[in-house]
Amino acid sequence: MIRSLLSDLFRPLADFFKPEAQREPPNTFFTPEEIGRLHRVTLDSRTALDGQTWQDLLLEPYEETLTQQTSIFGRQLLHRRLRAGLDDDECAALAGRLRGLLDDTPRADAVISALRPLRHAETEVAGLLFEGDAPCVPGWARFTWLLPLFLLLSLGVLLTQPLGWMATLAAMAPLMALQIVYHRRVEAWNQVLNSVQALLAASGRLAALGGPLLEPFVATRAQNARLHERLARPLLFRTFPAAESYVNWFAAYNVRRYWRTMGALHAARDFLRARYLEAATLEADVTLARHLRGLDHWCWAGRGAPRSLALEEGVHPLMDRPAALSVALDGRGAFISGQNASGKSTFLRMVGLNLVVARAFGFCYARRAVLPAVPVRASMQNEDSLLGGESLYMSELRRARELLDAEAAGVCLIDEVFRGTNHLESVSAASAVLESLAARDLVLVSSHNLVLARILAGKLEPFRIDTSSGAPALKPGVLREPNGIALLATQGFGPEIEGRAAEVARWLHGHLAEPVPEYH
Repeated sequence: MIRSLLSDLFRPLADFFKPEAQREPPNTFFTPEEIGRLHRVTLDSRTALDGQTWQDLLLEPYEETLTQQTSIFGRQLLHRRLRAGLDDDECAALAGRLRGLLDDTPRADAVISALRPLRHAETEVAGLLFEGDAPCVPGWARFTWLLPLFLLLSLGVLLTQPLGWMATLAAMAPLMALQIVYHRRVEAWNQVLNSVQALLAASGRLAALGGPLLEPFVATRAQNARLHERLARPLLFRTFPAAESYVNWFAAYNVRRYWRTMGALHAARDFLRARYLEAATLEADVTLARHLRGLDHWCWAGRGAPRSLALEEGVHPLMDRPAALSVALDGRGAFISGQNASGKSTFLRMVGLNLVVARAFGFCYARRAVLPAVPVRASMQNEDSLLGGESLYMSELRRARELLDAEAAGVCLIDEVFRGTNHLESVSAASAVLESLAARDLVLVSSHNLVLARILAGKLEPFRIDTSSGAPALKPGVLREPNGIALLATQGFGPEIEGRAAEVARWLHGHLAEPVPEYH
């Protein structure tokens, strides 16, 4: 029992002196809104991915997979790169840094170890560093040091006067009021300070590591150490946290520290912004290098003309056993047809994700790639909304209007355009919208309305996903053997329904002057 008591007593002290590298970082959850804070500060709506494209291309689960064991700092910077992309010079510089990290694994591992304190941050600070102005310190805050003196004097009165307890109550009242009013605010601010201290600790370790990539940290090492010390708690409180609680209640130490450290932090915001961007950039780089070291199927992506792309054996990184598909376009977009469950939507997502990753990171998941560094826009998961009072067709029309109103030319990925209305109006509206989009953007669209391929032949090249060999392959031409009715048999509808469906389908195809397929 004595051993247990001694262990409990000295555990805080042991944890304090334990090297940072040996402490297990907390498994902190960050919301998408927190991860996207840095991106929103520097948002350029002309080139940034919009919210629906982000969701349609499944970029959130991709980002989650990519950023395992990465702090909020690196995650925010990687998110900004994915949403905003990099220009040619920035992408070339990133490729150079990644090559250096890939060629020198021990150095990359040392940088990862030095960055480990960043993972102890439990809140994001990009909003604090890049948004808003410094708060105005209230006039009374400079006089809070008088409150504990008043309390001491009241205790003297309590010992000498019969009604001294009234003076003690009067002294305690403002102290307790401060704790009640500021408790939540101070707790939240302490998390911010801990995150800033994690940034400063990592910066100090990177400065000690040294080297060409880390020169900014070496040059600011002394200033970094001074700010680290200015924001830190006294050694006594770090060693025995319980002592701080008493000082807070009876001396308002936490409120004084709140205003003092807030002033110090805002005074050093320019310095902290620079450290934030440097540390986050470095962590994002080593995250990408670690990711690439674990891959067998990837390549550096060349940058091509805005209306052309070439992707050889491209795959989707979120799939366990992806089928590699190749596509090459030059000037004209693509109309993709294929049987049900042949992988049309997956193909569009594969192309879209590789376009985004190539623009953001300079590599992609393929054997060879030359891709345009242009905005990517998707319309793949439009749904009706009971709560929003929006039907499927109205949702599709709204999204089509957003695509047409985009400011910059780019690549549009559209899956099953205008499903929410009848066949004739769907084809009519789709052909008009796609013709207009194709005049500006490189358009890739998948659809079961095969007549669209004929109407849009001058704008979009026809391709079909062929699965006859067992593995999907993208080939020129339009699907000739749809399987929608044939699938009725696999679900046990029976010969009567299957036969009648085939009969009606033949009549409709003839009525619409489309080729009559063979149904089995």
